[in-house]
Amino acid sequence: MGTPALDIDHLSFAYGARQALRDVSFAVQPGEIFGLLGPNGGGKTTLFRIVSTLRPGQQGTARVFGDDVAAQAAAARRRMGVVFQSPALDIRLTVAENLRHHGRLYGLHGARLTGRIADVLARVHLQDRAGDLVQTLSGGQRRRVEVAKAILPAPALLVLDEPSTGLDPTARRDLWEDLRGLRDREGTTVVLTTHLMDEAALCDRVAILHEGQLVAIGTPDALTRAVGGDVILITAREPDVLAAGLRTRFGLESRAFDGRLRIERERAHEFIPDLVEAFPGAIEAVTFGKPTLEDVFVHHTGRRLE
Repeated sequence: MGTPALDIDHLSFAYGARQALRDVSFAVQPGEIFGLLGPNGGGKTTLFRIVSTLRPGQQGTARVFGDDVAAQAAAARRRMGVVFQSPALDIRLTVAENLRHHGRLYGLHGARLTGRIADVLARVHLQDRAGDLVQTLSGGQRRRVEVAKAILPAPALLVLDEPSTGLDPTARRDLWEDLRGLRDREGTTVVLTTHLMDEAALCDRVAILHEGQLVAIGTPDALTRAVGGDVILITAREPDVLAAGLRTRFGLESRAFDGRLRIERERAHEFIPDLVEAFPGAIEAVTFGKPTLEDVFVHHTGRRLE
């Protein structure tokens, strides 16, 4: 493979005694949609700030197409478009005016700037709203203007912090169509942070961060397959007693989860009758299903992603 679009190498960062990132390393290849999945406080926002050059790192390096975001910050910024979680639009200006002012910061002007504005608004399906004040747009439309603004200078890497925050399902679907279009038509690399499982499942690859550590990385399918078998959730009158019985009778280790016991087992539909027969009266309810990214997180951390 060539130079990664984003290369994180042994990155660590602490806020006083609290370690926000712990020796994190991964690489994102050009043309990927890559998700950083984790709960609030998991480290993904700190990583986003370092990558976007808002905060200098403490240990390790982050490179954008080979440019160190600390030592070569200006060069890294020229290759990167950023969409922040908080709105960064002037609602008293029109859509086109917001884009025009942003473009001038990147040295765009005249016919070239006008052409780029028309192009990016067409990509996010807002060409008919160019003359409208931003304050008249819906939340989803404003988010798409944010994306248009970020891609105006034609960055090779687009970085987004919780891009679906506050969006309804339709607006989220539209946003994802825009991101996939950028990847497929322009070859843009997309890196985003999220705490939403269904959003992470749409990415080409996902890195899971927990308490500042990278606990798993891979395609959504590979991550769920690695959990192993089906996930069984059992509601019992005496969970501790049942957990001991599962260990003795079937050699299965269980984990307490939301007041239930959680086990992983191949061919759960065949095992559940044996389970219920082995512990008559002890089990109040039992469900099973194929692993999801939520199960991947629980498998690696023992906790639910809040």
